[in-house]
Amino acid sequence: MAAHNDTGTRGEAIARKHLEDKGYQILEVNWRYRRAEVDLIASKDSTLIFAEVKTRTGNFYGEPEDFVTYAKQDLMTLAAEEYIYKTSHNDEIRFDIISILFDKFDHYNVNHIEDAFWPGS
Repeated sequence: MAAHNDTGTRGEAIARKHLEDKGYQILEVNWRYRRAEVDLIASKDSTLIFAEVKTRTGNFYGEPEDFVTYAKQDLMTLAAEEYIYKTSHNDEIRFDIISILFDKFDHYNVNHIEDAFWPGS
């Protein structure tokens, strides 16, 4: 596996543990619908959370969360709509970004951005 894939996999594991430690229930990991993928789908207090995890080993070109493009947001929205339809979810939803930034000593910082975007915004 390529190094960037290893970094992404590590980041997703860290993000998952971060959510679990904060009382979230993980419902799905890498859930796919057509071309769309949602890294983590979780719930807490009857809110359904669709989370994109962005992991980087440096921020020279920007923070990890800066790389969640409008195209990615649109794909997440498409997947979320399908997931909501399939599960008949009727409560609140939100879209989060979990940003993980490693430094040169392999330490990391987690930045959990709740309500990072809303579809179509």
